[in-house]
Amino acid sequence: MRATLLSIGLLFSCLGLLTVFRAPDWVDWRLTILAGQFGYILSLLPLGAFVLAWYLPGDKGLLGAGACAACAAAAALLFLPCAQAWAMARGLPAALERSFGPSRVAGEPFTFAGLFRPWPEAAPRSTWAYSGALQLDFYPAIGRPMAPCVIVIHGGGWDDGDRGQVPQFNDWLARSGYSVADISYRLAPGATWPAQREDVAAAVAFVKGHAAAWNIDARRLVILGRSAGGQIAEASAYALHDPDIRGVVALYAPSDMSFAWKWGRPDDALNSPRLLRQLLGGTPETARPAYDSASAILLVDPRSPPTLLVHGVIDTLVWNRHSERLSARLTEAGVPNLVVSMPWAAHALEFNLSGPAGQLTTYSVAWFLGAVCR
Repeated sequence: MRATLLSIGLLFSCLGLLTVFRAPDWVDWRLTILAGQFGYILSLLPLGAFVLAWYLPGDKGLLGAGACAACAAAAALLFLPCAQAWAMARGLPAALERSFGPSRVAGEPFTFAGLFRPWPEAAPRSTWAYSGALQLDFYPAIGRPMAPCVIVIHGGGWDDGDRGQVPQFNDWLARSGYSVADISYRLAPGATWPAQREDVAAAVAFVKGHAAAWNIDARRLVILGRSAGGQIAEASAYALHDPDIRGVVALYAPSDMSFAWKWGRPDDALNSPRLLRQLLGGTPETARPAYDSASAILLVDPRSPPTLLVHGVIDTLVWNRHSERLSARLTEAGVPNLVVSMPWAAHALEFNLSGPAGQLTTYSVAWFLGAVCR
């Protein structure tokens, strides 16, 4: 029995280490979602194993002591993100106010009770063709007339994914009083940049054209993207110079394509060079205009909209230096911005809205939307 408990402790300790260190490329990155976003639930198993190992009759010996130590370490590692989120939450409202001004947000950035809060009920939505065969899902704002609209752009490495990604986030936005247009866009390699930017421009025009019918305030739009969609959101919003685009939210997004090429490797978790060649039609040497026009960091100027960046420090797929470098450039240009960096978090950090990263993300996005859309 003690050997089994030791095995449990060691197994969950290995999983818990994914809340502290970047996952190696040979580890399935989705395990970081399990550890970082649901670890507080998983921690109950090694915690129970610890109690069992402690109270088992007979001499504990080295095996029993090892089982207790391994189980205690596993529980602590898996619960660590909650402790870190609690510490971050204490300074987050002040940081958001310094960057974007005051905003009204219900509740606290993070609570332990919120870890067990159910996700929002699915919100009503309808599907529309907005540009040829491309479609978007429209979620009307619930309980708010003439609502701002958040245009959501999915991730997937530019060659995969579709609208409807992380649908609970759209439900939360709609139930928080924001209309949502969750768009599909043309994928690489069939469509190379700037096709994706053109699709965003078409979606913006379509939303504006339906503003009256959809009860939207077309002068208050925000573009939100995750991962590859975050790159599209940043580069599109900065290039369009549309005053109706009040802000950009980019979740764990690359912002400098030449920088991504420089540090990408064929044997990394995504084979990044292949993805970049597919999207941009070549290498930085052969497709320089595409690399530059797809790099938000090169498009920043004082007219760029306020920007909220959310990134995990130990993200294996997109280095958090992208967001840090973009933030520095935005600050140089006098553009309001903030990077919310979470030490334990990796890719897809907002998937569990009730988890430590999910709570901080929704609070930050709610503050940002309230500030830029007032």
